[in-house]
Amino acid sequence: MSSWFPSARLGLLAGAVLLGGCAMLEPAPDKERELAFSPPAGNPMNAPALESVTPQVISSGSRAKKLIALTFDACSTHKPSQYDERIIRALIDLNVPATLFLGGKWMEEHPHETRLLAWHPLFELGNHTFLHPHPREVSPQRLRNEIEWTQNVMYTLTGRYATLFRAPYGEIDEQVVNLAADMGLTTVQFDLASGDPDRRASKKRLIEHVTRHARNGSIVVMHMNGRGRHTAEALPEIVQRLRAKGYEFVTVGKLIAPEPAPQPITEQVRVNPDEERATR
Repeated sequence: MSSWFPSARLGLLAGAVLLGGCAMLEPAPDKERELAFSPPAGNPMNAPALESVTPQVISSGSRAKKLIALTFDACSTHKPSQYDERIIRALIDLNVPATLFLGGKWMEEHPHETRLLAWHPLFELGNHTFLHPHPREVSPQRLRNEIEWTQNVMYTLTGRYATLFRAPYGEIDEQVVNLAADMGLTTVQFDLASGDPDRRASKKRLIEHVTRHARNGSIVVMHMNGRGRHTAEALPEIVQRLRAKGYEFVTVGKLIAPEPAPQPITEQVRVNPDEERATR
């Protein structure tokens, strides 16, 4: 379920995220332009500081249970943020829980939608940074600001804050994961990239790819910021096929939650009917 990794795996990981992250969407701004971006508007409230957690990378849940977590990224950059409401409507109509990794600027530009998503019991909200920079191309302080700004916007709009973090472009290293953990957030990757940002990804291709490669404990990544071009169309059949295979959909939080400790079996004390009558 959780894992840490030697640096040698980073190259493989970076290649894998091309299908799952926002890396295919557009050329990223250069480092200087990323650093020039302004913090949130309107002086949002400061979210509560969280206690640090153990650094770890979550890419799947237990393989022993037929549980799957669908996750949707709402990436936000210097361009106006988009929102594919059809995806959320499909999830609600199908009664499918999901974890939504929201960008801070995306929430700033979609305040009403953010409040509705936070209010709905099907959805869990995660942190996807404020402006979606390449995490390993900005300073640690800039990345800390990105995460903090996103927490503050979420808290100001909804009264909630995230405990899960997904790095932009899926780009992580030890420093990124440690920084998130120090801020109280667990880093969440995925083991099944839908490939929905790919312009060649048709509805049929998305359905076949996700349903063929899903496994017990899979974390699937898709996009709700208008870049998953056929995601909303493919989603109902993906859900139908996976449910037909016996899978249950859960949030990432539930997928990785520790098993409850078994309760001790206590013997029932039998009361002698005559003694019970005597006490009345």
